[in-house]
Amino acid sequence: MFNEFTKEIIKEISTVLDTVKNEEIELLADQILNSKKIVVCGAGRVGMAIRGFGMRLGHLGLNAFTLGDSTVPSIAEGDLMIVASGSGETQTIYDIAALSKKNNAKLAIVTGRPESRMGQIADIIVTVKAPSKVSAVDGFKSIQPMTTLNEQSLSILFDAVVLVLMKKMNQTHDDMWARHSNLE
Repeated sequence: MFNEFTKEIIKEISTVLDTVKNEEIELLADQILNSKKIVVCGAGRVGMAIRGFGMRLGHLGLNAFTLGDSTVPSIAEGDLMIVASGSGETQTIYDIAALSKKNNAKLAIVTGRPESRMGQIADIIVTVKAPSKVSAVDGFKSIQPMTTLNEQSLSILFDAVVLVLMKKMNQTHDDMWARHSNLE
């Protein structure tokens, strides 16, 4: 039973990630590289996925922060807020996204609903077509509970974006390890 479940989970993740457009990822990567500061945020398990991404951006040597950490600076023109929200409608995350726009930062959203209200105010949209709490994907049902497939897909998507950034920045694993905390 376990092996059948893992095979189906991997198949589901591939189904979702195969629909992500390279040009959306390239636009996001270029904006990350052209930003003074990057702040990432998301709620719940989506927040956990983007928190790991924020950490890796720091390992790349970028000036990156995760909302909620005590060291998050102000955000302004020249900065980038990256929000992950499956629905694009989560009230607290929308409020934060709107604040980033009010402070003249660029807004990137990773969502399954580009037409959402967060999508409507975003400068960059990366569409991840996984079922969310407010929308199913045509004819596609996950065997996994709730929005697990979305969160798994986001983690892998963000790891792949890190690889894109590593290539663009000519960074190696060793370069990144040198920036990893040595207080562990």
